[in-house]
Amino acid sequence: MKRIILLGATGSIGRSACDVVRAHPERFKVVALAVRENLAAAALLGREFGAKVYSGETGAVRAVEENDADLVLVATVGLSGLSPTLTALGKGMTVALATKEVLVAAGELVTAAASAAGRPIIPVDSEHSAIFQCLQGPDAARSVSRLILTASGGPFLDAPLDLDGVTPEQALNHPRWNMGPKVTIDSATMMNKGFEIIEAFWLFGLPVERIDVVVHPESIVHSLVEFSDGATLAQLAPPDMRVPIQYAFTWPERLPAARAPLDLVALGALTFRAPDETRFPALRLAKETLRAGRAKLVALSAADEIAVGRFRRGEIRFGDIVRLVADVVERTESRAPVSVEDVLALDREARARAAAWR
Repeated sequence: MKRIILLGATGSIGRSACDVVRAHPERFKVVALAVRENLAAAALLGREFGAKVYSGETGAVRAVEENDADLVLVATVGLSGLSPTLTALGKGMTVALATKEVLVAAGELVTAAASAAGRPIIPVDSEHSAIFQCLQGPDAARSVSRLILTASGGPFLDAPLDLDGVTPEQALNHPRWNMGPKVTIDSATMMNKGFEIIEAFWLFGLPVERIDVVVHPESIVHSLVEFSDGATLAQLAPPDMRVPIQYAFTWPERLPAARAPLDLVALGALTFRAPDETRFPALRLAKETLRAGRAKLVALSAADEIAVGRFRRGEIRFGDIVRLVADVVERTESRAPVSVEDVLALDREARARAAAWR
């Protein structure tokens, strides 16, 4: 039986992970779970699974420090997932990573820790899980020519170009996925896809020039891998996060799931188009920041979190999200963070700049 620690247990990813555990009680045992604030819901889950419950800013780290597990699901918000990720790797645990910002801001530290521990980082994002699945098999990774991340395009794919009048309610109305508010608004700006380019760089070791994005509104093809012989593999599934979560929990095995199989005939057609970087400048900003690297990646992650919060509170306009982030990134010096403390200090500096932006 695989012992699992769930960090961010009451968020959208955490709730889906609980469904996976419930579907396979003979295979998975939740030994601990952590939440930031929702202690009442966490207490119910703790009783259901017979798991220890942790909360607060240090809860995720303590959950990993004080328990033994085979796998830790990191599904917290922002950089709060960094220290527990490194702690889990240091204890020899496998990390199933759902928190984008951990790799965006500290990819070099995290991948170095995983390499030193000899443990994989299993991606939970549907796009990176798709690539991870396509790369299973001997020597597959050596033959990769290009990675192709798919993007739904969010709620404003065909909206007029002037999006400054968009309301938070409109930005939170995603046409395909049911996600938390931060990720949903990042999908509306396509900053989430920019983050995913950076994640793919750290997870799979390809330069940014070989990581592409295509818009695929149906969200059935989750990503593709193009190989050097001209073949392209894709992973297809309904837009249901339980699919990549279960694979992360069972890898390298697969288990049955009580979900309807994909019906391509019923779908009828799948469509693809190039992303419009005029409409979605966050894509260009993320790629430029990845090329610059170092402290600017920390600033990208931190400033976006503050910008999204300010937009939701009505302090800035929708289009200001990317403008704010770009300005903070530009004003951040390009130096390499060398420790968790260094990353967190850079994060605080960027947040302060983002909070003061006008």
